[in-house]
Amino acid sequence: MDSASTLHGVRRIAGIILAVLLIGGVVVAVVAGRSNGDNGTATKTVQAVIGSEKAEFFADPDVVKALAAKGYTVKAETSGSWAMEGLDLKGYDLALPSSQAPARELAAKYKVTGTLPRPFYSPLVVVAHKNAAEVLAGNGLATLDEAHRGTLRMAAYLDAARADRTWQQLKGARKYGELTGTVYLSSTDPETSNSGALYLAAASYVENGGKVVAGAAEVDRTAPLLNKLVSVQGAQQSGSDAVFRDFVSGAGNPLVVVYESQVASLLARGEQPEDLVVLYPDTTVNSDHTVVPLTEDGKAVAELLSSDPALRKLEVRHGFRPQGEAAGFASDTTYLKQELTGVHQAAVPTSKVLHELARRARG
Repeated sequence: MDSASTLHGVRRIAGIILAVLLIGGVVVAVVAGRSNGDNGTATKTVQAVIGSEKAEFFADPDVVKALAAKGYTVKAETSGSWAMEGLDLKGYDLALPSSQAPARELAAKYKVTGTLPRPFYSPLVVVAHKNAAEVLAGNGLATLDEAHRGTLRMAAYLDAARADRTWQQLKGARKYGELTGTVYLSSTDPETSNSGALYLAAASYVENGGKVVAGAAEVDRTAPLLNKLVSVQGAQQSGSDAVFRDFVSGAGNPLVVVYESQVASLLARGEQPEDLVVLYPDTTVNSDHTVVPLTEDGKAVAELLSSDPALRKLEVRHGFRPQGEAAGFASDTTYLKQELTGVHQAAVPTSKVLHELARRARG
């Protein structure tokens, strides 16, 4: 076996072990860096708390090597982005939630001033089983550009959700025994997880007539639909990584809200599921992964994530879109868009409003 095959096998085994731990709800420590014994080069250890969707990035041996070459070892623990606010981050060097809103909350709590670095981003998408995507397209809820890529029509989907439409009411669904019950998108818990909160941000924007929800009256107007979107799901996961892996394994709902980066990372590993269709909501939000530097070492790592060429290439490998750079992303557009044309980016409510929308949605 050549060295490339051996490395691929090691990465795959590591990914499987990591998936088992994450799905089991274990707090996972991800070490990115090298010990001094590898090559005699000393590294500074940086303690970090990160969103679970970035665990594989920091565990990648090439990321480990790139950081160590700059003198850093990153020891990271995973947490839901909104749950980070409840953690005691004394002794940590940085926090890396999945969007600006929880990052601003953490910055205020720990008196971090200045502009918070946003090294990369990823839009929310909906992953669908092929049968489900075709039925949605046949009923005007989606359009398909390719066999594995299309667009979710958010307004039409929200109308269906408001009316409690079932799969059985959609033409063409009866021949698929697995499509039963209410049509809904599975998402994470919006009170603890960023992807779940951003799903509500996008839905509330559409429900509010294409305007960001900004006050009590608009919260009152949009909350009933948001509650319907969440309550139909029953119990929700606290992190997007487990939700995505459940979908890929064939478990659960046929429509799931995830980050585009999670799909891109799967494809980068050489997997191309025949039963996977990626639907870009025509109104969505970007997950701006935002660093809250708590120490000078944390600030240095944040700068590396934003500017180091080797790390930026690795960010693309893991499906993240580096800020200010579209070229090179998703060269294989069978599943993904290289550029986000035809996708409207909705504004995200303030942290206070988004917290209230999540609370009302959860009932």
